[in-house]
Amino acid sequence: MGWGIAPERRTGIDRREMLAAMGACAALAAIPPAARAQGPVSGEATKLYERALVFDANLIPPLQEKFPYPKEMLDMVRQSGVTAIKTSLGGFNNNFADTVDEIAFYQRVFEEYPSIYLQVRRHADIAQAKTENRMGVILSFESADMLEGKVERIELFRGLGVRVMQLSYNKTSPFGTGVLGDAQAGLTELGRQAVAAMNAQGIAIDISHSNETTSFDVLKASSQPVLLTHGGCAAIYANPRNKSDAMLRAVANKGGVVGIYDLPYLAPSPKQPTLDDYMAHMTHALDICGEDHVGIGSDSKLAVWDTSPAALAAFQKDEEDRRKAGVAAPGEDGRPMYVIGLNTPRRSEVIADALLKRGYKPGVVEKVLGRNFTDALGRIWND
Repeated sequence: MGWGIAPERRTGIDRREMLAAMGACAALAAIPPAARAQGPVSGEATKLYERALVFDANLIPPLQEKFPYPKEMLDMVRQSGVTAIKTSLGGFNNNFADTVDEIAFYQRVFEEYPSIYLQVRRHADIAQAKTENRMGVILSFESADMLEGKVERIELFRGLGVRVMQLSYNKTSPFGTGVLGDAQAGLTELGRQAVAAMNAQGIAIDISHSNETTSFDVLKASSQPVLLTHGGCAAIYANPRNKSDAMLRAVANKGGVVGIYDLPYLAPSPKQPTLDDYMAHMTHALDICGEDHVGIGSDSKLAVWDTSPAALAAFQKDEEDRRKAGVAAPGEDGRPMYVIGLNTPRRSEVIADALLKRGYKPGVVEKVLGRNFTDALGRIWND
């Protein structure tokens, strides 16, 4: 979901990768107006957004394989107001070699455009990105396939800059079980070793795609806070990708943070979710977790979501491939992967405005915009 095309060697079928390619076609024409929030945003929200450290816990930056990059693409990053992002590599089933290729691709982007992108390896890099008006990028995994069941690869990938990892995608891995797997299956013995290794290496553990049994096992086994970078609230709308209040509360009690995504899973089909739907999940999470444990994890792309017929046809093809692979969650039913009102590179500014209008204090809004996640990462990385 973004303007981001990784190397041709990658073979995993991933909605993010496909949407990245789609974004490359449509965003050029839309960048200047899309750089601002959609609809009226208060002056208070804009000022707060500009001074805040803005962090999105799951977002695809604007990228393409061919260099040099268009000026419009780079301008979109500068104008977005986003300080740093966590972005997912390796799809849901990419192997070791293809994932290393993808990391190498990102490394080249960082080298080609050092005034635009900053790879985040240490907590201090996030503040540096804000000071220098660059976009910090944290590399992460959703799948565990690239580890190929080898715990020792956790250290290897950390050396390559990966700072957040999950133990499974939607199905089952050697380490644990995802939201579409056996609800009673939890963390395996190999998974416990992986948790210990991630704790020792200062890698943040993300349970966004784990089922409840695995997630609670991880929370019990981990010596560090655990993140839920992108999800929704099952109490607002029941979907396997949305989390129970018990899970949200457990993540907060462990010192972690819950990121709310802007995906169709926020509302029942065939409705395309709106900003009000999004805010229902956001405010519920704040009620359950508290103001120090909620953030934004769009699970989307920075560029505007392309709704042209050609792009939607490509999206439908990818959705069919995901269904055939057995990784499509209920709710992946053809609806475009965005929320009405948040289809903009400055979506977090819109969220800030919506929080202010609902009576949240500016200090709370700044926490949600980024401080909660970045503070948690600082505690976990301990560097």
